[in-house]
Amino acid sequence: MITCFIRYQIDPFQREAFKEYADNWGRIIPRCGGHLLGYFLPHEGSNDIAWGLIAFDSLASYEAYRARLRTDEEGRANFLMAQEKRFILREERSFTEVVDSTFLQQASHDRGTV
Repeated sequence: MITCFIRYQIDPFQREAFKEYADNWGRIIPRCGGHLLGYFLPHEGSNDIAWGLIAFDSLASYEAYRARLRTDEEGRANFLMAQEKRFILREERSFTEVVDSTFLQQASHDRGTV
């Protein structure tokens, strides 16, 4: 499995517009074949960086997803909204693979002393 990490530089004064954009992807991405891991808004620290994480079985699965996305009416409308409102200033994509032994490790209940 690969994960597409999308790093967004957003207009911090349009945080709610980006949240609406992310909410919309919550319906669109799974319908088009992506495993949506989540969208993340800035909370503390930098106020203009957001993230989207989408997993795929392979790069071929990603390419098929992109083709479906281009024909999805709601997906096209979401892209158009972002262009019109201009709340995304920059977007970067990176593709990663998980190190299986580190994935979804739970916090230890034995906190001990530091």
